[in-house]
Amino acid sequence: MDKRSFLKNAGLMGLAAPLSFAHLKRAVAAAEHLAPADLAGDEDFWLKVRGDYDIKPDYINLENGYYCFMPRQTMDHLVEHMRNINYQGSYYMRTVQFENKNRVAEKVAEIVGCITQEVAITRNTTESLDLIIGGLDWQAGDEAVMAEQDYGAMLNHFKLIERRFGTVNRLVSVPNHPSNDQEIVDLYAAAITDKTRLLMVCHMVNITGQVLPVRKIVDMAHARGVEVMVDGAHAFSHITFQMQDLDCDYYGTSLHKWLSAPLGSGMLYVKKEKIDSVWPLFAERDLEPNDIRRLNHIGTHPVHTDLAILNAIEYQNTIGLDRKAARLQYLQHYWTSKLRDQPGIIINTPVELSRHGGIGNVGVEGIAPGGLADALMNDYGIFTAAIDRPGVRGVRVTPNVYTTTAELDALVRAIKQLSV
Repeated sequence: MDKRSFLKNAGLMGLAAPLSFAHLKRAVAAAEHLAPADLAGDEDFWLKVRGDYDIKPDYINLENGYYCFMPRQTMDHLVEHMRNINYQGSYYMRTVQFENKNRVAEKVAEIVGCITQEVAITRNTTESLDLIIGGLDWQAGDEAVMAEQDYGAMLNHFKLIERRFGTVNRLVSVPNHPSNDQEIVDLYAAAITDKTRLLMVCHMVNITGQVLPVRKIVDMAHARGVEVMVDGAHAFSHITFQMQDLDCDYYGTSLHKWLSAPLGSGMLYVKKEKIDSVWPLFAERDLEPNDIRRLNHIGTHPVHTDLAILNAIEYQNTIGLDRKAARLQYLQHYWTSKLRDQPGIIINTPVELSRHGGIGNVGVEGIAPGGLADALMNDYGIFTAAIDRPGVRGVRVTPNVYTTTAELDALVRAIKQLSV
């Protein structure tokens, strides 16, 4: 093996090191005969998965939407990568750093079925989408369409663009319980004018968990000459999809959310023919205009995080994304079905399976979101996130693959008691 090959493999040594995937592979093999929907309710199987996580016993963690912490295997590999890179020092950084980063982009691209040349590894969804919002060649009078339920950081960047370039932002309000897809499509369509440059839409609304009909919105917008940027912070590695199914122009996500990669890892997708039209926000490397890597040159950063993304992907692939997605949806439906139509309780997430994944939002009449979150934590030991946004007042509940139905039963009991 030559020295360069050794270094490249050394940077990935964690893949064969610390904690084994063997027990997880055995559990999956034993359940291979079950369809994902049937395995979703198999508590024995998911308790084996739970065993891979170091779970803080002080409270029930139902707030995985900010950050999904890593299973022990990924954490061990991350530490091993840190040791390896610290041992190699500048030699690693000056030899195979970017080659390994490209390998990470290749594996991330495989998850959503696009080509590596359309993927850049970033630090989070906000950075990914900021690269597009700030990188377009805005002119005074250009318009952008978005929803008031979109993530606050993205709305703030559009406000900055509005002040800086004289653009116009047009906001829609997404209903929590649409009657059909067309209602949502028509909502966005009504906001488009002949000056609209970009439409931003959430794949999964972060405050409610509602999955929006992205492809139908994209088709409508493209027919009117409008580009579409998708906020996929909560959809990637949460629900199954391929980029070709969406046909959007830009897509950003955080890998430290539902992929359970280390903090500070994200992904930007740009359709190949659109890359050249985006201005880099940072001083770019000496690359061709249509090379997506010129958009995310942030200088020296924790490259061990990049390597651990590969381990997170290996963990997810061992379980199977289809099994994982089915389990997350099962958990959401498990607790919301026990609270829907209960007096004084408001479920802010659609009931249809096609419109939600694992995230749900619940409110209690007469209790402010912050008060509800505090009561759940202080009186019942259940950690959630308070949401007080237009049309959405409640707490966001985000279980993960390690969450048990017993923990969700505790949530249901608490909400029922608080609603009396």
